[in-house]
Amino acid sequence: MADSSLKKALGHLRVLDLTRVLAGPWCAQNLADLGADVIKIERPGAGDDTRSWGPPYLRDEQGNDTTEAAYYLAANRGKRSVTVDIASPEGQDIVRRLARQSDVILENYKVGQLKKYGLDYESLKKEKPDLIYCSVTGFGQDGPYAQRAGYDFIIQGMGGFMSITGERDDMPGGGPQKAGVAISDLMTGMYATIAVMAALAHRDRTGEGQYIDMALLDVQVAMLANMNTNYLASGNPPKRWGNAHPNIVPYQTFPTSDGHIIVAVGNDGQYRKFVGAGGRPDLAEDERFATNPMRVRHRDVLVPLLADMVKTKTKQEWIDLLESAGVPCGPINNLDEVFVNPQVTARNMQVDLPHPTAGKVKLVGSPMKMSVTPPSYDLPPPLLGQHTEDVLREVLGMEQDEIRKLRGKGVV
Repeated sequence: MADSSLKKALGHLRVLDLTRVLAGPWCAQNLADLGADVIKIERPGAGDDTRSWGPPYLRDEQGNDTTEAAYYLAANRGKRSVTVDIASPEGQDIVRRLARQSDVILENYKVGQLKKYGLDYESLKKEKPDLIYCSVTGFGQDGPYAQRAGYDFIIQGMGGFMSITGERDDMPGGGPQKAGVAISDLMTGMYATIAVMAALAHRDRTGEGQYIDMALLDVQVAMLANMNTNYLASGNPPKRWGNAHPNIVPYQTFPTSDGHIIVAVGNDGQYRKFVGAGGRPDLAEDERFATNPMRVRHRDVLVPLLADMVKTKTKQEWIDLLESAGVPCGPINNLDEVFVNPQVTARNMQVDLPHPTAGKVKLVGSPMKMSVTPPSYDLPPPLLGQHTEDVLREVLGMEQDEIRKLRGKGVV
């Protein structure tokens, strides 16, 4: 093992990534950040669907759009792109040969689709018994919905997330609301990462590979956490509260004179400091608002009074006042504010990598901070088929003439 790989937690592993869009690529990017050699298999001429999900596109040094959509860039750092037509016998043979040289396969095809190509788990484990094979679908490999296509937006609704997200039905703008990012996709990618690592740990102890069946709906249900147990314990489905808290007041957002802040008052002492900072100590002396149970009972009276108080100052004035008073608070930042935030910059959450067509690409760093084997950013998101010849030569030992013939037939 090369010395450089010792500083990469997964530097000894190869991952064959047959996924596209978000959940599977997110898992593969995590593994790549941790040092795995991730080979991304894409359709010749088209590639991952998200390559065309723009604008915006990455711009070159002259400010012109490249062919790389920002959506694609978000989930494909650290991978090598190989174009293969898996519908052709020659393409299937290439993937099988790569599988024999890999530790992990990730795929998100429809249930049963890869079996006709001989690229399903049962087929490949005959050739490599210790293979870790992870399938990502909307609804899993069994059950009445197994053949349905799974889309994050639909899963957020079906899995209960939208029933607890959004403004209260009796408020202006009330109703169900999806998250601002594809949370069931992203969380499925995270759970898949954990499952793959657990399967590898088991393989390293026993030599035994295994199959991982990841479903977006399963993940969406699981991630509702205490809302699930609130329901299971009480029998009462929780409802939407917007940015408010059902049991604590005030614990919500407020508009200031130039933006919004979050105020998270956790006890009566913090509440007194809050209204004192706003010049309204009388709102703590009123018996209707003196304790949290009373504030919860009278929230419809109290919250408009607090909102009027908060509007009298700017966002930054409130942050300075409340932080000095020891009242939990925070701004609601736009992304242009996020990426200049001193804490975000101190934690190196933006990374700049050289890019073959744009010169440079700005990406978000991994949140995994590790003292011995930190994430590495060796490769930018690859161009379509950028590494096809390198991988076929290096991993499969193909000669240039053979690769040329495959290109001529449209296999790679």
